Amino acid sequence: RWRPTVSTKQLMLASFRGTVQHGLPLEIGDTVQILEKCEGWYRGFILKNPNVKGIFPSSYIHLKNAHVKNKGQFETVIPVEDSVITEMTSTLRDWGAMWKQLYVKNEGDLFHRLWHVMNEILDLRRQVLVGHLTHDRMRDVKQHITARLDWGNEQLGLDLVPRREFSMVDPDEISVTELYRLMEHRHRKKETPAAASTHHLFVHVKSLMSANLGEELEVFFHIYDGRENRPLSERFFVRLNKSGLPKSPEKTERQCTLFVDLGSSDLRKDVYIVVHIIRIGRMGAGEKKNLCSVQYRRPFGCAVVSIADLLTADSKDDHLLKVYACNTESEWYQIHENIIKKANSRYNLSGSNTGLAVALQLLHGDIEQLRREYMVLFTRGVSITRKLGFSDVIMPGEMRNDLYITLEKGEFEKGGKSVARNVEITIYVLDIDGQILKSHVAAGSGEPGGDEYHSLVLYHNNSPRWGEQIKLPIPVDMFRGSHVRFEFRHCSTKDKGEKKLFGYSFVPLMQEDGRTLPDGTHELIIHKCEENTSLADCSRYLKLPFSKPSLPSNNQTLKGTKESFWITSFLCSTKLTQNGDMLDLLKWRAHPERINDSLSKLKEIDGLEIVKFLQDTLDTLFGILDESSQRYGLKVFDSLVHIINLLQDSKFQHFKPVMDTYIESHFAGALSYRDLIKVLKWYVDRIVDAEHQDHIQQVLKASEYIFKYIIQSRRLFSLATGGQNEEEFRVCIHELFMSIRFFLSQENKSTSPVAQTQAMFLRTFPAVYGELLKIFTVREVAGFVRETLGSLPTFVHADCPLEAVKLQCIAKTVESQLYINPESRCILLPVVLRVLQAHMQEQRDLVMCARILTSMLSLIKKEETGTEPIVSEEVELIVESLLGVLLRTILEISNRPQSAGTAMRLQFQDVTGEFVACLLALLRQMGDRHYQQLLQAFNSKDDLRDFLLQIFTVFRILIRPEMFPKDWTVMRLVTNNVIITTVLYLSDALRKNFLNEKFDYKVWDSYFYLSVIFINQPCLQLESFSPSKRKKILEKYGDMRVMMGCEIFSMWQNLGEHKLNFIPAMIGPFLEVTLVPQPDLRNVMIPIFHDMMDWEQRRSGNFKQVEAKLIDKLDSLMSEGKGDETYRELFNSILLKKIERETWRESGISLIATVTRLMERLLDYRDCMKLGEVDGKKIGCTVSLLNFYKTELNKEEMYIRYIHKLYDLHLKAQNYTEASHTLLLYDELLEWSDRPLREFLNYPMQSEWQRKEYLHLTIVQNFDRGKCWENGIILCRELADQYESYYDYRNLSKMRMMEASLYDKIMDQQRLEPEFFRVGFYGKKFPFFLRNKEFVCRGHDYERLEAFQQRMLNEFPHAIAMQHVNQPDQTIYQADAQYLQIYAVTPIPESQDVLQRDGVPDNIKSFYKFNHIWRFRYDRPFHKGTKDKENEFKSLWVERTTLTLVQRLPGISRWFEVEKRELVEVSPLENAIEVIENKNLQLRTLITQCQSRQMQNINPLTMCLNGVIDAAVNGGLARYQEAFFVKDYIMNHPEDGEKIGRLRELMFEQAHILEYGLAVHEKFVPQDMRPLHKKLVDQFHLMKSSLGIQEFSAYVRASPVHFTNGSPRPYRNSVPNIISPDGGRGIVRRSPLSYPAVNRYSSSSLSSQASNEVSNITGQSESSDEVFNMQPSPSTSSLSSNHSASPNVTSSAPSSARGSPQMAEKHKHSRENACLSPRERPVSAIFPNPLDPAQRAPPHQIGDTTLPRSDPNLSAPDKVPPFTPSPTECQSASLVSSSPVLSGSYSSGISSLSRCSVSEASGTELPTGDHPPHPLPPPTTLPNSISSSSDEPIRRENKTPPPYSVYERNNPRRPVPLPHSLSIPPQTDPPALPPKPHQLRTGSMKLDGTSDPRVPRPRPLPRKVSQL
Repeated sequence: RWRPTVSTKQLMLASFRGTVQHGLPLEIGDTVQILEKCEGWYRGFILKNPNVKGIFPSSYIHLKNAHVKNKGQFETVIPVEDSVITEMTSTLRDWGAMWKQLYVKNEGDLFHRLWHVMNEILDLRRQVLVGHLTHDRMRDVKQHITARLDWGNEQLGLDLVPRREFSMVDPDEISVTELYRLMEHRHRKKETPAAASTHHLFVHVKSLMSANLGEELEVFFHIYDGRENRPLSERFFVRLNKSGLPKSPEKTERQCTLFVDLGSSDLRKDVYIVVHIIRIGRMGAGEKKNLCSVQYRRPFGCAVVSIADLLTADSKDDHLLKVYACNTESEWYQIHENIIKKANSRYNLSGSNTGLAVALQLLHGDIEQLRREYMVLFTRGVSITRKLGFSDVIMPGEMRNDLYITLEKGEFEKGGKSVARNVEITIYVLDIDGQILKSHVAAGSGEPGGDEYHSLVLYHNNSPRWGEQIKLPIPVDMFRGSHVRFEFRHCSTKDKGEKKLFGYSFVPLMQEDGRTLPDGTHELIIHKCEENTSLADCSRYLKLPFSKPSLPSNNQTLKGTKESFWITSFLCSTKLTQNGDMLDLLKWRAHPERINDSLSKLKEIDGLEIVKFLQDTLDTLFGILDESSQRYGLKVFDSLVHIINLLQDSKFQHFKPVMDTYIESHFAGALSYRDLIKVLKWYVDRIVDAEHQDHIQQVLKASEYIFKYIIQSRRLFSLATGGQNEEEFRVCIHELFMSIRFFLSQENKSTSPVAQTQAMFLRTFPAVYGELLKIFTVREVAGFVRETLGSLPTFVHADCPLEAVKLQCIAKTVESQLYINPESRCILLPVVLRVLQAHMQEQRDLVMCARILTSMLSLIKKEETGTEPIVSEEVELIVESLLGVLLRTILEISNRPQSAGTAMRLQFQDVTGEFVACLLALLRQMGDRHYQQLLQAFNSKDDLRDFLLQIFTVFRILIRPEMFPKDWTVMRLVTNNVIITTVLYLSDALRKNFLNEKFDYKVWDSYFYLSVIFINQPCLQLESFSPSKRKKILEKYGDMRVMMGCEIFSMWQNLGEHKLNFIPAMIGPFLEVTLVPQPDLRNVMIPIFHDMMDWEQRRSGNFKQVEAKLIDKLDSLMSEGKGDETYRELFNSILLKKIERETWRESGISLIATVTRLMERLLDYRDCMKLGEVDGKKIGCTVSLLNFYKTELNKEEMYIRYIHKLYDLHLKAQNYTEASHTLLLYDELLEWSDRPLREFLNYPMQSEWQRKEYLHLTIVQNFDRGKCWENGIILCRELADQYESYYDYRNLSKMRMMEASLYDKIMDQQRLEPEFFRVGFYGKKFPFFLRNKEFVCRGHDYERLEAFQQRMLNEFPHAIAMQHVNQPDQTIYQADAQYLQIYAVTPIPESQDVLQRDGVPDNIKSFYKFNHIWRFRYDRPFHKGTKDKENEFKSLWVERTTLTLVQRLPGISRWFEVEKRELVEVSPLENAIEVIENKNLQLRTLITQCQSRQMQNINPLTMCLNGVIDAAVNGGLARYQEAFFVKDYIMNHPEDGEKIGRLRELMFEQAHILEYGLAVHEKFVPQDMRPLHKKLVDQFHLMKSSLGIQEFSAYVRASPVHFTNGSPRPYRNSVPNIISPDGGRGIVRRSPLSYPAVNRYSSSSLSSQASNEVSNITGQSESSDEVFNMQPSPSTSSLSSNHSASPNVTSSAPSSARGSPQMAEKHKHSRENACLSPRERPVSAIFPNPLDPAQRAPPHQIGDTTLPRSDPNLSAPDKVPPFTPSPTECQSASLVSSSPVLSGSYSSGISSLSRCSVSEASGTELPTGDHPPHPLPPPTTLPNSISSSSDEPIRRENKTPPPYSVYERNNPRRPVPLPHSLSIPPQTDPPALPPKPHQLRTGSMKLDGTSDPRVPRPRPLPRKVSQL
């Protein structure tokens, strides 16, 4: 049976699969909560997923105790374990997931560091869990853990955790101010680690490297001050062996030391580490060994390094110090100074490779901290080297008694020698009994002390200077009576090298009166003695004088001697003094008459001496006071004040506890309090009248300790007497306070001494409270304080410094023990509030105000039982006096401009944070009653309104992201919780006071605005948090966004008709709220839009405003990343449901549909923009959105914005042509007017003319970069016209030069011809703008089908490429996948005229072939009926698909959607006609190029001729004859009679062209190719005979065409004229070979099946060029590879590449590969009917009938001389205006050139020779196309007008009046040159054919001109 359990928490020990019925699958480490248990099984759930419950075996888990908090739906189970462990566990889980992400993101460094830290934490966690740690070690481990956790959280951008004593703090259990302080403290700690004030230098001696060692060495280190030329530390001494290594390597303390207690001032450049090296051996370094066995200490070398270098060096580096020797030994004592001063002449390197290897490292912090951090260092052993003297801070209890003696110099006589002596000094310390003190002479730290010390020996020097320092650590008790003896010996270098004693000196360590040897230099007397003199009995010489200054004046014998010895002594002792005055005071009883003197001199004694004997001194003072208070009371008081104030000094502040201990334990002056009170009151009473306040200020500064003595003395007296004289004492204290209050109440100028004295008292006063509480009750003390503070005058002038001090006093009061007690708080609070309010109202001392307020509010806690009424009352008082002023202060500070100084700014930042924390703490403490009282306290509605506006504004400030640091989520959540609680209280007030007739828009607006930004805060977007963090927040606070959303909705419903005030203003903010991805919030808020639509409908009959605002805001919000597909669906469904019953349902549905469609596009756009580099998807998406804004929404500003976004994308992708077309869209919205335009995007404020000019220039530049120079020329002209109209000839000249340069580029630079591809996007997974649509795309340079297909698959990695070209069925359309169908297509050019002109260079023609293309074609060959295996041409049909785009290519995008598909089937006969036609055109082009010397190489012509003739011989044309000229075919297809005739004509024409071509070929063929030429001629004759053509003469006679200037064209039924191979260039220009440049087939257009078919047709197995021309259109396999087709498969379409000599070789491979792209497929649309010369309109007549002519009856050709047409001569067709008339004629003109018209048009031709009276317009029939041409103009017009082409610009030009001097007289003769292209352009836009070109036509329709 299942029994419920007490909630416990368990940890999984093993994984459980949960395969049993109701089993709960579990992983190791999962935490589960048990609900029930039953015989070895438990039932419960995993904490990660509490909704799923199940059973699991009890043996799989480890039980942990826990307690449940907040029982119910949101209960939390808290384990009963150390909170640090709980935190570690949850943090490591969070890190685990993020750690793996670091690996994915390739952040290797952090990944590895975090891994190490996680392992370290796990290890420490184990130690804590085992629980075997000592208390101190546990503390260290926890500190270590929390430091690691904080580091990791910071690195991973997680939240800062507020902690107290290593445990996480629950923000609900402490006040907000306290929470803020904790966070601030942790934040500051993280930001700025406090600089250590003490530093230590670690030295480790490694070795001395030198070539000439061989003797033992002594190395001495010390720290030296180069500025003051004195040592700062004692010496560290290391002995090295003969190899230069430490002598005792096993004892690390002998080679490592720590120079301790260096102050920050010691870490400067002129502080050095100085190393002296002494060798121990023979006198001369090079002496022979056997000369003498005695060893001496001799100078070796010196090294110096600056401490500042260690600050920059890597701490772990070893240093190799250079060792220098002095040039003359006598300067040894100052060698280090010379090295520091760089006096190079006095020292040199002791050896080229001599160096001392040492490790040096600076450590920071106090010594205890170092012991913890560098445990190994201290356990292994390290000697301590102290500073000379005390450190900056002296600690009580520090024991030290070191006497340092420096051997300075000596003056010695020769002593009868011819040379100077070698003097060595031996030093001994002897005690009072004359015994040598053992081990009390130390050369330095590192080595133990010895019994004696031998000095250096300087060679032959009677005035030696040693500069050696020794340390005598003599115990205090041995100092009295001890002395130091110096024995002088001469060291002989001869004989046996003995040392002979010749004198001695001595110095006693303590004087008779108990003073020690004073610090300084002492000149000692050298007493002569013989070598064998015994000095064992020291009593004999101690009676002698020891120093020259102390000699009696009558002792001339010793005074006159020249011999002297100088030492410097320095005592560092905590117990001994050298000060006589100090000794006099301490021994006051011995000399009572000196008391007065001693007390006076106390102030002159060094503070160090006083603190050394602090207790003795204080005992002395109180002893004197007790014995003779009348006489010495004032002096003792002053001395006491001096000592107390001495302890305020930072150097001695650590002695305060010593004094406190003295007062508590040792002070015995039970009667002193009377005298102390009396003197203190005497001083206070004198304050007002005294002239000099300095001493009084010193007294008041010491008042804390004076009160301590008074109170302790009184307590001792009470204890001794059983509480006698209590009343008297109280009266005294009351009188004292009355005196104090009197002096405080004096009003003085702020600079007066009395004011300064008042300030001094206020600074120390709070310290007295604690003492008074020891005797008086809390209420009494609070009364003293209240009255004292209340007695202060209220200052009128704000800048009074006393005000600040007063505030500091209040601050200390609030922080004191007194204020913590609720009883005293009631008394003090009014005083504190009064002062605070005054300061905050005037915005003074805000830092201090914040501190006070923080302390006050930290004490208020609701939980304390029994104090609730008191707390409530306090809150009430604070709210009443401070809430308003606190709000104002926060507003003031937040709106204050940040001052330049960073310190100032930081200070304000801190203050803002503190005030905010105070406000939050106060609001959190307020309950219903407080809010009611607050709201009732307002006298008028206006006051309430101001308060509400203020508090809403402050809340908005609190929500700002910069309010708290980024990682303070805990603080932000508390803030939000307080805000939402307060808002719920205040919304009632809003409803009651500001609705209906009292409605106030401003308050409501502020309320809504606050609510909206509240919901949108980043810290409330739970979706972005980790699951564990989200769970914690939901458990603690719930989802505050939903609460606020419900509140908004409820308040909105209350508004009634006032809702109209918020439409459309609140649409944007509410929309932003609904975009928050919280389903409940969306469900609550979306219906508000229905309400808005309804009210707007009632007001104005529509909801245009709502729509406009929605659309505007959607764009900006969605581009910020808000919103998703779910939102779109929800928005749609909720609103559609809401409007079902409305009368305005239809328009509502329309609005919702529009907004939904916009969302679709915006979401697509956003998704695309997330991708990396610019690709087609991004551009296509932007185009889709841009068009949507233009056509459906008519939002001009958004339209222009997206134009520029698209422009930037194109520039980034280097699509310069597309970029130009894009920018043209904006350009076309502008006029050439002077209207001013505002600043917009990156455009400055400027006139419309200037902006349009700038745009023109930018567009021209981009057209230039995109090699689309023809388009640039048009804009250049337009700009030139403008400059001309303003007489801006400078710019006009530049513009004309630019135009000229563009013409040059057209002629000189090569352009690549792009490929075009048709792409179908099928399936629902594509973005909206692509889904189930087909597009034609312009490929990149050199991009072929395979590359393009690969690129598309890269852009859509999930797409599947379809391997056929058939239209997909519905299943593909509806599939949840992405299908791509790609094949190449051929462009159908529109500008036929230029393409068919003779003599137009290919590089001009190629532009018209591939630009401004609407239509594309794709051919698929197939067999109809039975296939004739002998001759497949009979049944080879072509299915021709023509695709019409919505816009021309190139345009604003590289791809455009297909608008219309047309399908035509081309019969085998028509196909044959096309193939031959195209080949004829190709031949003509090559022949013309060859004749006009455009070819450097004749090979293309050779190959073409070879291909055609060879193929014809092998059955090429013969196949056509067999197929179509047989009787059967003619009988079965009577309707094809004309076409058969046309085919025959073309075959004869081909033969004629071949013959002419061979003649040209013969003329230019090189010698080595003559045999091939001969072969071609022979084969040609064979071919003619196979065609049945013997001679041409008859044929030619039948259709005589003669060359005239009129540029003849062959008729349909005629054969071209025989052209002279020798014809000159002039003739070539008017050549009858009129055809366009020819296309090249691209790869991968035919399948191998088709290629086999073609091989069969042509009857040959190897490729020959002829097959290349006889090929029908390509097959279905456009998707096959470039080289998939067999070599036989070739194209019938001619290639433009062959027209250009440079490209002939380059593109040779594409002919050889023979697998050709649709671009080379036959384009019959580009071959018009060749007409009679008279039938053709001359070029300049086509587009412009307005040019002046002298005689209208004359035909143009008679008057116009032959001239090579300009490349832009026939652009008129492209420049058609948008008027219906023109577009109609234009499009019908195009359609006549459409595919297949050639073969059908012969029926419309005139009989040969009949010249019609007027030029015929181009035919408009389209016989084989499905749709007739008549609807084409309509189609162009009905379509959304694409304003995207340069060629459809319909801006009329501003009328340009010509200056009189430039006006043109009317012409009588026709112009000699063809008209300028821009005149044609103007003409093409005329509505009236006869109007003057200079007069601009009116606009066809008024058009909105951009305001931007």
